[in-house]
Amino acid sequence: MLKPQSGILNLNPNENPSPKKQQRSRQAASMAWLIRPLRRTLFSPSLRTSLLHQHPNSTSFSNSRNYISDMRKSAFQDNILRLLRKEIQYEHDHCPPKQPTTRFNSFTVDDRSGEQWIRLKRKFGEKEDITIDVTMFDGSVPVPDSGQVQSDEQLHITFIVNISKGDDSDVLEIVCSAWPNTIDIQKFYVRGCNRTANHPYTGPEFKELDEQLQDSLYEFLEERSINDELAIFLHEYMKNKDKTEFIRWLQTVKSHIEKK
Repeated sequence: MLKPQSGILNLNPNENPSPKKQQRSRQAASMAWLIRPLRRTLFSPSLRTSLLHQHPNSTSFSNSRNYISDMRKSAFQDNILRLLRKEIQYEHDHCPPKQPTTRFNSFTVDDRSGEQWIRLKRKFGEKEDITIDVTMFDGSVPVPDSGQVQSDEQLHITFIVNISKGDDSDVLEIVCSAWPNTIDIQKFYVRGCNRTANHPYTGPEFKELDEQLQDSLYEFLEERSINDELAIFLHEYMKNKDKTEFIRWLQTVKSHIEKK
């Protein structure tokens, strides 16, 4: 009968183990008996809870980071609020806005608070209803001055005149520019009261018309108090409105940031 070679597992169940093997088996059983209760202790819920209290976890670290982030955010907001309050106070102290007027000659003036335009309205004669929609300053052109390195600027305002004769009538629409002390007509056309056409023909540029026709159209507006005096009024009015709306904007931003 062949004997098992050294290093090869003996699968014969009838063969008796040697004394050394019996000793190792008893040692292994003894170690297992010691390890079992140790494992139960190491992985017990009470020990896990104790370890978690002794060593801060990632949640605590995350809370700490959030706290620092909130502090920085609060400091940033406080600085913005301080600057906004300072700017508001400066505007009120140095050049406070005036109460807007509600009339100009025969026109009533609607300030449209919080918006970028105003509306003037009047009646002319028995049939004509005149409405003028006016933008705030929407552009500028340089005015060269030979005596200075820097040049002043002329601010520009756009206004649109609508003249109708009853609810169902067509509307004469005149697009104008208001400079500091004069007005310029840009377009002059009639549109339907229902505005059915998407891209209606609005005629040539005003300056391309015959000069006598241009003069007669300026006289037509002058008769209805749409003239250089109106341009001067609009520029003064818009300077005040520009400041009023700026302060209103500052206060709105401040109120939004102050909300918790």
